[in-house]
Amino acid sequence: MNTADLRKILDEHKIWIESFRENGSRANLRGANLRGANLRDANLCDANLCDANLCDADLRGANLRDADLRGADLRGADLCGANLRGANLPDHTFVIMGHKYPITITNGEYVRAGCHNHTVEEWRKYSKQEIADMDGRSALRFYPQLLDIIDFYLGKGERPDWLKEKSEESEAA
Repeated sequence: MNTADLRKILDEHKIWIESFRENGSRANLRGANLRGANLRDANLCDANLCDANLCDADLRGANLRDADLRGADLRGADLCGANLRGANLPDHTFVIMGHKYPITITNGEYVRAGCHNHTVEEWRKYSKQEIADMDGRSALRFYPQLLDIIDFYLGKGERPDWLKEKSEESEAA
């Protein structure tokens, strides 16, 4: 979808919301290709985004309250600060707040922690140096928590050997 068409749909949707659904029209972006779209701070309250391609879209601060996102592809989308209250999210999609870094699990396959977005398998295999390169000691302290969160939402999985060694050292002490 081109930027002009998207802007028109968003403008009509804004009118629809502000007029208490009397004027304008509800955003229907069902199946739309919005890959990489800049939807930062967009008001998509009650919008229909079923089956939309939102890969790598910037949805930071977007209002997606009560939006229908069933079947949408959110891999790599940045949902930091987005309002998802009442939103119908795709299967295996979770937004976890209250941690050092905002965490989003999309489609049960991709995990975004802070600004880093990787597959679950990639997260489970990083070396100590690769994690340290992300955000130093802070990332090293957070990494076991992140894996615990992934395990909780998606099931237990492997951990890198360097973490296992650290765990065994802690148990021995």
